[in-house]
Order: sequence, then C-alpha cells, then structure tokens
Amino acid sequence: MAVLGLVTTKKPDLESMAELTARIDEASRFISKDRLALSPQCGFASSVIGNRIAPRDQRQKLALVVNTARTVWDGV
Repeated sequence: MAVLGLVTTKKPDLESMAELTARIDEASRFISKDRLALSPQCGFASSVIGNRIAPRDQRQKLALVVNTARTVWDGV
C-alpha cells in the first residue's frame, strides 16, 4: 500500500476533489489504484503550538478525504 497524504493539515484552505482525484490518477500510473489510499498529511496538531485550523475546517477536510475515496475507489 501507498498512502497519499494529499490533504494539508497546515492551513484551512480546502483542496478540491478534482485536484485530489487528478493526483490519485497520476499516482496510479506508477502503482495500481487498488494499492493506493488517501489521507491527510499528518495530524492536525503536528507541532508544539498546533496549527490554526478550526474544528469545522478539520471536519471538512476529513469529509473531503472520505468523499474523494468513495468517488475514486467505489467498485475498485
């Protein structure tokens, strides 16, 4: 398995599903899509002072990961 940490936990800007899907498609040129996974880059508090991302933004990012995964891997 290769886990693609494509969703940043460093800033609140939400990535687009189209951007994530394109990057997953690009990775699938090198490894089979059924051996890929999607995740945030790391934890939302990955430094001593944490990252200034509101809980609402964190939930949106996690929902984006789930929705993108369902779109990309549904039926794979």
